[in-house]
Amino acid sequence: MKATQKLYDAGQSLWLDNITRDLLTSGTLQRYIDELSITGLTSNPTIFYHAIKNSTAYDGAIGERLKEGTAGESLFFEIALEDITAAADLFRPIHHRTSGVDGWVSLEVSPVLAHDTTSTVAQAKELASRAGRPNLFIKIPGTKEGLPAIEEAIFEGIPVNVTLLFSREHYRAAAEAYLRGIERRIAAGLNPNVGSVASLFVSRWDVAVAGKGPASLTNALGIAIAERAYEAYSALLASPRWQRAFNAGARPQRLLFASTGTKDPKAADTLYVKGLAAPLTVNTMPEDTLKALADHGELGPMIGAAEDCRVVLKAFARAGVDVDALAAKLQEQGAASFVASWNELMGIIASKSASLGRAA
Repeated sequence: MKATQKLYDAGQSLWLDNITRDLLTSGTLQRYIDELSITGLTSNPTIFYHAIKNSTAYDGAIGERLKEGTAGESLFFEIALEDITAAADLFRPIHHRTSGVDGWVSLEVSPVLAHDTTSTVAQAKELASRAGRPNLFIKIPGTKEGLPAIEEAIFEGIPVNVTLLFSREHYRAAAEAYLRGIERRIAAGLNPNVGSVASLFVSRWDVAVAGKGPASLTNALGIAIAERAYEAYSALLASPRWQRAFNAGARPQRLLFASTGTKDPKAADTLYVKGLAAPLTVNTMPEDTLKALADHGELGPMIGAAEDCRVVLKAFARAGVDVDALAAKLQEQGAASFVASWNELMGIIASKSASLGRAA
């Protein structure tokens, strides 16, 4: 039995952190579902940038939109929604079989709206409506301005993937926003069963502190941060407040481990999969990591005792690493990185549009 199946059987959902038109049309994504236990998919501006830049598969769709007078951001979202809805349809049987627990795909609002609450909510509503799929998450960043947008989207019944979380405190803020939205639905007599995941970015921690901690703890901080968030997640799900919401018909907002591709070439390529096995969670992984897990991956024990992560955190604190300050910096950098990728994405859309326009 492949490690991918074993991990799924242990209670963790495996999602693919990638989407391209070639993946969809070649049958590769369906094969990953059938053979590698993939039960969902995430996307972001960087993924779409590389997908469109490195393939001619989108040229026809771009050309058609140009003839209709569509350009720029509007053109991008039209072709992105084509990919996302096609993927959602592939995962729809899983969504149905699991009664909505799994089988989700994610599409992000424009990253330039990360600090604009009102516009984020408006775009989330628009994208969810245009997609028309029950298994679509709209990705909204867990920034200060994003949190009220998350609450409002949940209250409006829009499933949300909270992105750009880097710490236990970020996770707690996202979970609070989700729960407020659910409690408002309960108070209004609305169905509180609105799906959500909270995406904690892991590997960027180890990139940020490379060479700053004990050599024996190289590539250990990211997993320790994730373990601490998982401890908070477990405690929150067991709290009376959450249980009251569950009793009214809500369901858990699952913790999702993101950025789980290994960045250090000296480290194991499945480092953040082996170290983050945990039931009632999601691991969304790049395609290369998924293949490595299926080919030669080994599973470790489920996420360890909280004391294990505290030992690592104390060691980095002694080395001068302020994890709270670094979490804020990583979130800020992550938001800026997604904006940069968005601008590159708009650039490649413009470049291809110009090229296809000349050829027409």
